[in-house]
Amino acid sequence: MKKTGIIILVVGLLITLITSFKYFTREKIVDVGSLKISASVPHRVVWSPFLGVGMMVVGGAILVFGKKNL
Repeated sequence: MKKTGIIILVVGLLITLITSFKYFTREKIVDVGSLKISASVPHRVVWSPFLGVGMMVVGGAILVFGKKNL
């Protein structure tokens, strides 16, 4: 349980520090015969830093109150 708590704690810290990321997709603009024009369209995924704080709290609780491995 200690390893699980540490992993959740670290992931929560990363989610708190990095609150978004951007990715690109290709979309067709024009497709007439042999003329094909496409563009890269950016998409942004955003989440609240409170999600990371909540994960850190859960990870800390697992770390403190979790079953001890012998």
